[in-house]
Amino acid sequence: MTARLATVFVGAVEGSRAALAALCDAGLPPRLVVTLPADLCRRHSDFADLTPLATQYGIPIHYTARSEDAETLAAIATTAPDLVLVIGWSQLCGPEFRALPQIGCLGFHPSALPRLRGRGVIPWAILLGEAEAGASLFWLGEGADTGPIAAQAKFPVDPDTVTARDLYDLQVSALCEMLPGLLRRIADGDVPSLPQDDATATVCARRRPEDGRIDWTAPAAAIHRLIRAVGPPYPGAFTHGPDGTRIIVTAVRHTPRDGYYIGIPGQVQAVADGLFTVACGDGRCLDILNWSGVATPPTLHSKLGDPQR
Repeated sequence: MTARLATVFVGAVEGSRAALAALCDAGLPPRLVVTLPADLCRRHSDFADLTPLATQYGIPIHYTARSEDAETLAAIATTAPDLVLVIGWSQLCGPEFRALPQIGCLGFHPSALPRLRGRGVIPWAILLGEAEAGASLFWLGEGADTGPIAAQAKFPVDPDTVTARDLYDLQVSALCEMLPGLLRRIADGDVPSLPQDDATATVCARRRPEDGRIDWTAPAAAIHRLIRAVGPPYPGAFTHGPDGTRIIVTAVRHTPRDGYYIGIPGQVQAVADGLFTVACGDGRCLDILNWSGVATPPTLHSKLGDPQR
C-alpha cells in the first residue's frame, strides 16, 4: 500500500483552488493550507478564497501576507512536511522556506519549462503566437522557475483564436491531472527530477495592467491578439471613449466584410446589433463584441484612444 505524504499547500488563485480540490478528491488532502487573507485579494486578478474548501475537508488554514514570515515558517514546520506544494503563489520562496520539507518544495508554472520562465506567461504565450502550450511541476531552487522538472504536459493551441481564459483553463486541467499521480509516485519512493536545459530557456518580463492599452494604429491582428491575451482572468485590454472614459474590451472578432469600411485608426465605423466596429492601423476593422466601462457603444464616427489632455 502506498504511503501517504505529509504535505503543506500554498496558494491563492483559481488554479490553487482547483489543484487543492483535485488532491482532496483523490484522498490526498494536505495537513495545512497557507493562503492570503481576503483583504489582500487585489494582489491577484484571479484570486480565489481557499477557506471554504479547506473548511469542508477539515484542513487547518494559515493566512499570511508573506511566505517568509517567521510565523508562517513556524506554522509549516509544525506539520513536519515531506513536501510543500507552492501552487499559484507569486512570491519567491527563500532557502529557509525550501529547507522546511524533508523531500522538497514543488512549484507550478504555466509553460513547458524551460521555455517562458518568469511572469505574465499566459499573455506572453498568446502575444508570441505560440502553437504549443504546456504546464510544469518543478522543484523550487535558487532561481525563478529554474529547478528540475518533476512532471510536465504539453498541448497544441490555435494561436489565432486562443484566449487567456482558454489557456488558463487548459493549464489548470493539466495541473489537476498531473498532481495526484505525482504525489503517489513520490510516496512510493520514485522522485522524478529532470534538469532543465538552460540553453533553450526564455524569460518573460512582468506585465502590468497598463500594458493592456490598445494602440489603434497597430494592425487588426495584433490588436485582436492583445485583447485575447490580457482578457479574463486578467484585467483586460482597454481604450478610452471620446469623453475620456476607460472602456475595457474583452471580446472581438475581425469584421467579416474586409475592406468595406474606410476610416482612420480608432474611429467607430458602425454601431448595430449590440456591437460596434472600429478601424485599425492596417485598414482592417474589428467588431467589439463585449466591453465594460460604458453602458452604450460609442457614437458613430467618434474616435477611441488616449484621453485628450
